[in-house]
Order: sequence, then C-alpha cells, then structure tokens
Amino acid sequence: MTDLAETYVGEPQPRTMFVEGSFGAGKTTFAIETLFTWLEGGVVPDRILVLVPQRTMALSYYEALRDATRGPMGSVDVRTIGGIAKEICTVYWPEIAAEAGFQNPERGPRFLTIETSQYAMAGFVNAAVDRGEFDAVNISPQQIARQIVDNFSKAAIMKVEYSHIPHLLAQGWGEERPRKRLLVYEAAGRVAEEYRQYCLANRLLDFPLQLEMFTRWLDQPDSREQFFASRTHLIVEQLQEETALTHDLIYEWLPRLDGALLTYEWDSGYRVFLGASPEGARFLKQHCEGVLTLNRSFITSPGVERLHAEVSQAMGRPEPASLDGVDSAPAFSYSFHAFFPQMLTWVADSIAKLVQEEGVPAREIAVLAPYLSDALRFSLGQKLAARGIESISHRPSRALREEPVARCLLTLIALAHPAWEHRPPLEDVAQAFQLAIDDLDPVRARLLARVAYRPGSQPSLIPFEGMKVEMQARITYVAGERYDRLREWIMAYGREEAHPPDHVFSRLFGELLSQPGFGFHAQPEAGRITAELVASARSFRQSLFADEGADQNEIGRRYYELVDRGLLAALYVNSWREERADAVFMAPAYTFLLRNRPVRVQFWLDVGSLGWWERVDQPLTHPYVLSREWPPGTIWTDDQEYERQQDMLFRILSGLIRRCRDHVYLGISDLGEQGFEQRGPMLRIFQNILRRNPQMMSDEPNG
Repeated sequence: MTDLAETYVGEPQPRTMFVEGSFGAGKTTFAIETLFTWLEGGVVPDRILVLVPQRTMALSYYEALRDATRGPMGSVDVRTIGGIAKEICTVYWPEIAAEAGFQNPERGPRFLTIETSQYAMAGFVNAAVDRGEFDAVNISPQQIARQIVDNFSKAAIMKVEYSHIPHLLAQGWGEERPRKRLLVYEAAGRVAEEYRQYCLANRLLDFPLQLEMFTRWLDQPDSREQFFASRTHLIVEQLQEETALTHDLIYEWLPRLDGALLTYEWDSGYRVFLGASPEGARFLKQHCEGVLTLNRSFITSPGVERLHAEVSQAMGRPEPASLDGVDSAPAFSYSFHAFFPQMLTWVADSIAKLVQEEGVPAREIAVLAPYLSDALRFSLGQKLAARGIESISHRPSRALREEPVARCLLTLIALAHPAWEHRPPLEDVAQAFQLAIDDLDPVRARLLARVAYRPGSQPSLIPFEGMKVEMQARITYVAGERYDRLREWIMAYGREEAHPPDHVFSRLFGELLSQPGFGFHAQPEAGRITAELVASARSFRQSLFADEGADQNEIGRRYYELVDRGLLAALYVNSWREERADAVFMAPAYTFLLRNRPVRVQFWLDVGSLGWWERVDQPLTHPYVLSREWPPGTIWTDDQEYERQQDMLFRILSGLIRRCRDHVYLGISDLGEQGFEQRGPMLRIFQNILRRNPQMMSDEPNG
C-alpha cells in the first residue's frame, strides 16, 4: 500500500481492488500510479482499459500518460461505455445489423449525437403536438424529444424493451393516476415507436440503440469470450457515476482479469438523471479481493472540514469527526441582500478584492448557482470585466444558438442564403455586426443594422456608400470599410454553388472573421465555439445526409432550423479543457461537480433558491422510477420525492465543499432572479449552522 492508505481490508496482494474515499483523498492519483506500475511491470498497453463515465473525466489520465518524465509508455485505451459500444457497432455491423432489424445492412451505420437524435425525432413529435397529444404537459417539442430519447437510454440501461417504458411510468402513479398523464405516456410511446422504425429503416444509431446492439452482441457466448479476453487489466474511474449496465459488465469481467482497480467517491452519484447507479457500485465492493479506504482529504483546510461536518450534522448525516473540541471555525461567510442585482455586485466586489488585494488567482475562484441563466452569466461577467477580471462559463445544457458567437455565425449564414426565407430579426443582425466587426459598440451596431439591413429585399444589405453621409459619419468610415468587406463576402458566397454548412462556417471564420479588423481575431473563445458549431454541422450532415448527391443548400437550411429551434448541444470535450484558463469560472453546481477540479474559493449564489433542492420537472420520464433499483409497481410518493431530494442536496453540498480548499461565500438574496421570495431548504441548513455558531452572525444587513 502507500502512505495515502487509512485502512485496508483483504488479500495481501489483491488482484482486484476497490478504492473508496471522498473527493481529494487521492483515489485517482492511486489509480494512475497503479496504471504506471502495470506498464513498468511489462503489461502491454493495449491490454489495459481505463473506463470513465464521461469523456471529460479522462483528462487526468491523458495528462499523466503524456508526462515526458515517465518516458514513453505506449497507448492506453481510455474509454466510456458509449465509446466501446460504438466501436463494437462499427466493427461487427455486418453480422449484427440484419438481426437487429436494420434495412440495407450491407451499407454502413450512421451514428447520431444528441442533436441529430432530436432532429430525427422532431417530425414525429411535431405531428403528435399538432394532434394535441401532448396538451397535458407544458413543455416544448424539443423537451419532449429529449425526454423520449432519455427513456430509450433508461430502457437500454435496464435491459427492458423501450415499448415497456410507458407502462413502468404509469405504474409509478398507482391506481389514482390521472388519465391525462397516461395518455401522454402512451403518446410518447407511439412517437418512440415511429422514431425507432425510422432509425432502423435508415441505419441510424443513437446512443440507446448503440447500447442495445452492444448488449445483444455481448449476449452471444463467442462474443463475450472474445470481449473479455481482449483486456487483462482494468481501471474504472468514478464507479458510482456508471450505470447498472456497466456494473453488470464489470461484475462478469472481474474474475477473468489479471488486475483491476475500481474507484468510488463517497456521497457522489451526480449522474443519477443519466442512469448512474451508486447502489450498484457499492455492490461491486463485495466482489473485490481488497478494499482500500482513503479517509484524508488533501484538498480541504481544517475550516472547510469543519464546514462539511456542520452541514452533515444539520442534515442529520453521520460525520466521522466529532465537532467537540474542534478549534477551526466553519470556513464560510455570507452576505444578505434585498435584491438579486445587489448580490451580484457584492460577488464582483468580493472577487476583485480576492484577486487584486489578496493575490488569489482568478482560476482558483468558482461562482456556482443552481441554474446559470443567460442574464446571470452576462450581468456578472460584465461586472467582473469592469473590475478587470476575466471570466469563463460553462453550461453543457446550453443550446448552441444561445452562444452569441454561434448566433452571429448563424445570422450571417442566413443573410448569405436568401432562398431559405429565414429573415433574421433586426436585433440579431445588430448583434452579429457588433461581434463580427472589431471595435463596433452596440449603439453604432444597431444604427448600422437599421440603416443597412433590408429584410425581404435582394440584396438584403446595402453598401456603406449607399448610406447618407451623416449616417456614415456616425458609424465611422473604419467600421464602414469593414462592414463592406463583410457584405462583399456574403454577396460573393451567394453567387457560388452551395457548400455543406460546416464548410461555410469554417470558411466564414477563416477567410474573414478571424482576420485583423474583425471580431473573432485573437479570440480563442470565439474559435472554440466556431469549432463546436462546425463539428455539430458536420455530424448533422454525415449522420442524416450521407448519401451522395444530397442537396447541400437544403442540408444547410435544415441545419439552420435545427439550431434556431434551440436543440441541446452535444458534449464537446474542448469546452471543458478551456476551463484551465486564468479566469473566474461560472457554472451550474452540477457542471462544477462533474468537472472534478478543486478551487480555493467558491461563491454560492441565491442560497435561498429552491433550485438547489428541486428536481427538474420531466413529465415524460423519471430518473428513479426508470431504474433497476426501483421495484416494479411501487408508487412514487411525495415522501419519496422529499427523501431523494434531501439526499441529492446533501450530495451536492458535500461534493462542493470537498472541492473547496479555503473558503465558501454565500450570496443570499431576499428576492431571487425572477423576483420571488427565496426561502429554500439550503438556506435553512445554514441558519441552523449559524445558530450553533452565534459568533459568526453579523449585525450588518449585508453580512
């Protein structure tokens, strides 16, 4: 063992080991050192698999394997279960496609992302909405599509037929279930059936279908032996974030491996909504030859440890360390404000003091909220910028169209394709001009759009020289010259033969917007978002329109409509890598937890908001009822909802605290962002802590 070990139980030299502990206890470090021990001991790299629940969690392993001081170690496979399933579907497609019911199996598969899955389903959802089949639920067609795709995933994870999902959901309501709810479940089931038949007819494989195909292939004895024999050593990172399907695979694999190490983080399991099964992870602990428990945190200070103990006690959770005789005060402070904007000003002022007076690096500060709205992100970002502090934000659920850079590109592309008959509103054109033309402020950008933009006419943009002299002077001739170059690019493209949408985005960025004098020049963030848009458009084209002779103009129009409707963006790993910049990080709490990187200081916004506690309403799916742990036929009650939400709130608070080195700042607003009074459960927890620590209470109204 190592000096990290607090307790160890099991064989002296275990073949399979279960490593558990809190965040920051050294589990990943131990796993990486074990990986290098295997490599240095002669294990062939391609016989080792590192399994991670999400691609972003592979970054630590990639960085370690690229460490030049260790010497060349070869290529170790670091994969997700989805990546493995996709590879199996690709390699064994000819022999499994026909059996699965795909038409034209002699032709290759076409893989769907979360974006293209929603597009493929959109027609069936829209038709059902038009028929009034979803009138009982107040959600958008895009949300309907996402939740039906989620139900497919749950069915694949549970190893049940997707057609059985409406019945399972209905059982959760019991005998008194509303008839309207049943009708909605049945409608969702019909859409699911239409969508699945469409996928089979067109060789489309979304994530759930890839899992189903992989499971079906693995059920064959020869395939199973071949798969298990392909690796001799296995590391599983964050076992509690994996699904029951993955746990089944690991359980059967463990007896055949020459070496295995499974890491498990206490009080975690944040991906429950995506099918994570912490209970299944604990079950695997019983089937490992050794169990290593790491109790110490190498991240948190004594004050932060005390804060964790206080939160545990306030929520009725067992805490190993007693609060008696602990000298350190809980490492948190708070500030109360009547209105939400006042709280944001306090956050910006506090961060400025930390960075500029106390020397805390900006990248060591995280600002966290239950939800990161566009208004919050923009307002706080502007306040920080006014104080000379860089900030970045990350919200994986953010649609591509909500990114200003992407919106700018989409607007310009729409202007270049008048035949699409999508006329961007004046506000979008003004924002596009502001972002595309360097040093053009919002006032002049709107003036330029109002003068130059002629929606419905051909061409829709008039040249700068065609404007009145007084308007030219107000806009300035420098901006006018750059506007003319932008207009000329759009006009020239309109005279060419249509190109694939990803090519158009790439050309517009490379030929114009990234050049000196334009807004994307020397702007890495703009480059990153453009790259994501290009990747999204390429995936859309290759997945749904792979046949030769496809009309590129029509593909571009359909992609524009897809993004303009606000479909959810796929996961782009590069956007997580950018978070290493020296800038304050703003994100929803869940995103920060899955980021797996500690910071010195955290700001928690709107502590009284119910958003910290409430589960997002998903009327067409259910993360707990649609799980293998849920007994079929059991009714989901309000008591169970309360217990699960209390449990998840503790997991969130525990995870955030464990990822903080020095101090937590609580921003409390009497009225939240939407103007409603804030008195959620999280606020009551800290009120209880303050009652136990009266010396921390402030007489000042702003803390």
